Amino acid sequence: MKSENRDTKHEVDLTYVTSRGRWYLQSWKGDEHKSGGIMANIGVHFFDMLHFMFGNVQESAVHLRDETHAAGYLEFEHARVRWFLSVELEDVPQSIRNAGHRTYRSILIDGEEFEFSGGFTDLHQRSYEEILAGRGFGIADNREAINTVAGMRHCDLSRIGELHPFAAKLVK
Repeated sequence: MKSENRDTKHEVDLTYVTSRGRWYLQSWKGDEHKSGGIMANIGVHFFDMLHFMFGNVQESAVHLRDETHAAGYLEFEHARVRWFLSVELEDVPQSIRNAGHRTYRSILIDGEEFEFSGGFTDLHQRSYEEILAGRGFGIADNREAINTVAGMRHCDLSRIGELHPFAAKLVK
């Protein structure tokens, strides 16, 4: 969904909570030096999607960054985005947990929610199949998201932009 009205800045909340358990911190995925941390490990796919939808990043701030959480603000050419990432089960909304789910993926655009927790099971395999068939994406296609994550991994924490509602209870 590309922004149709190029003069509009959409208001966006991106929330991705995927509970991983304690094994996550013991594996290479929980080691920032090996995986790039939570923003690179699980966030980069969503930052790439946001770049595709809303244009280049104009401003970036990180409000929270630890082993199991990250949150911040990204301003794109056509959107202001509050984002939150977590691998902690307690961050999955209670109603979702009550339904027996351990993952919550949501993007709220101008007040309209797109909840997309289902359908992700085979995504990595399908992507690898496309890469092996010569139809994958290259570095140039993903450069913006990679550079965005690299900058966020090493920047100072900031209060620029609005705080994501899920992060409010965690940011001191």
